[in-house]
Order: sequence, then C-alpha cells, then structure tokens
Amino acid sequence: MSEMLDLLVVGAGPTGIAIGAEARREGMSVLLVDRGPVTAAIQGYPTFMEFFTTRDRLEIAGIPFTIPDAKPTRRQALSYYRSVVDAFKIPLALYEDVLEVRREDDGFTVVGRRLRDGVETVRRTRSVALATGYFFNPRRLGVEGEDLPWVHDRYVEPHPHYGQDVVVIGAGNTAAEAAVELWRAGVRVTLVHRGAALKPGVKYWLKPDVENRIEEGSIAARFHTRVTAFRNDGVHVEGPDGPAVLPADAAFVLVGYTPDADFERRCGVEVDPETLIPKVDPETCESTVPGLYVAGTLQAGRWTDRIFIENSRDHGPKIVSHLKSRLLTPV
Repeated sequence: MSEMLDLLVVGAGPTGIAIGAEARREGMSVLLVDRGPVTAAIQGYPTFMEFFTTRDRLEIAGIPFTIPDAKPTRRQALSYYRSVVDAFKIPLALYEDVLEVRREDDGFTVVGRRLRDGVETVRRTRSVALATGYFFNPRRLGVEGEDLPWVHDRYVEPHPHYGQDVVVIGAGNTAAEAAVELWRAGVRVTLVHRGAALKPGVKYWLKPDVENRIEEGSIAARFHTRVTAFRNDGVHVEGPDGPAVLPADAAFVLVGYTPDADFERRCGVEVDPETLIPKVDPETCESTVPGLYVAGTLQAGRWTDRIFIENSRDHGPKIVSHLKSRLLTPV
C-alpha cells in the first residue's frame, strides 16, 4: 500500500498527460497508470499518418508544439507529448492494467496488475480521473472467422502486403488511408462498406484521392455490402448482386471503436445504456461519484468522432481546479 496520492489518472494519452501536467503545475501528487505505453493510441496510428488538426490545436499544458509544418505527423506528435511528460516530470506506471477503483470514506483504493509479471498493485488516492479513450476497444463485426490470424483490427504499414490481395472493411479516415497506402505499395485492394460511399468526415485531402482511385478502378469498392464471414477461401460478403467471395491474403476491419463502458460502470460512473455517455458535470468533469472524474473522448460515448484532443484540452484545467478546491475539505 503506497502513500495517499492527490490524483491518480487512468490513461496516459494526451488527455491523461494534460491532466497530469496541470496537477504537477499546482503542486499535487499525481500518477498516470496505463495498460500500454505513453500515447498508445497515437502509436497505433498508421506509420505515416498526418493529423487533420493543426499543431496549435494539439498543444497541451502551455507547451508550444514547435514544428515547421502546419499539420503534425504521427511521429512529431509522439515526440511532442513525450516532451510534455518530461517538462512536468509526470510520474508514470505503464503496462499496468487497472482492475478496480473502489470508493472509500477518505478517497479511493485503486487495484492494478502489472502486465510484465502479474504482480498486483494497490494504491490510495484522494481522487481519480478516467482518461482511457477508446483505442483498446475496436468495434467488431461479430461474424465467423473474425479471429483468424490474417484478419486485423489495426492498420500500421502497407509494405508487408506487397503483391497480395487485401480487403479493407470500413469507410472512415483509417480505412480510406489504409486503402490508398496499400494500393500505392503494390497491393490489390478491395474496399467494403455497408453504406453508399466514403464517410463525409474523411480528411478533405484524402477523400478525393481515394474516390479517384475507385473511379479509375485502381481500388475496387463494394458499397452497400456487408461481410458475412472470413474463411480460408477469402472474405464472404453480401451485396446488391448477392453473395460473393473476395480473395484475401489479409483483411483489415477498420470500423471504429467504442469506449469501455463496463469499466466506467465498475468504477461507479453512471453511463447511459444507449449512448454510453457518462453522467458528468460539464463544468468540472466530475461524475456522480464525488472525486471521480471522466475526461477526454470517454465523455462522447458511442460518438467517438465528437471529442478530440483539440476540444477536450480544457478538461485537465477543469478537473485540477475543481480538485484543488475540494482538497480543502474531505472528499
């Protein structure tokens, strides 16, 4: 059992780092706990991804994002957020899964397990902020064969698939980016989507590129089509022309993510069963459990395209300001 912390943050992404930086600025004891590395979600983005957002809107904790480009790359963002951790000397407990957040009279007991050796950790803290995001919970299709080794829910690089047949399922930014990168790397690509076209929110410089490749026949596209199974002979689909089997050496299911609402509920947070939006005070980010805060993309529930780094940067200051006032009296 460790000494009492002022704040324990579950999650070490940009939102968690921003909260940790604000806490350090105010002289509070804080710890960021994450089941993966720092900024795991960004590490999981495609290697050569360029952000839609400009660098100034990705800045946190008052640390300038000093690069010559208007829109940062994945690599630049990883370096920037590490620099914020270094600047504020934010304590980290990485590769540790949080199993339980238990409310008690004088604060919380947080039980975790280190992934490296399975050792259980028990920490005491006056407050907890949940900033886990959603990247660890990719949406699944729920069809036969989705767990086959050649079916993936993350796309990183095209080069391992040179000369292969690859099916990309989805029509958002990641799916569109994967399809065009794979094609440019010498891959035979088929894009499958249950809707009529690419999603409207696809990056404005990417969307026409993919649409032009589809129109010219470089990328095969099957719209109004759903996947029914992954089998050894390929990806089975059902579309306007009936059932078909698409040849596939690999498939990428890139249909988005969902927050871990069950974890939020286990922590005591009230979560709407339909929208998965947690009940929080918009002025403080505090949930209905005193001293337990919810920050970042978790606040958007199922609508993971509504809250990003740029429109949740104020969550850290809100939480720490409220917590600072609460520390003057028992939580």
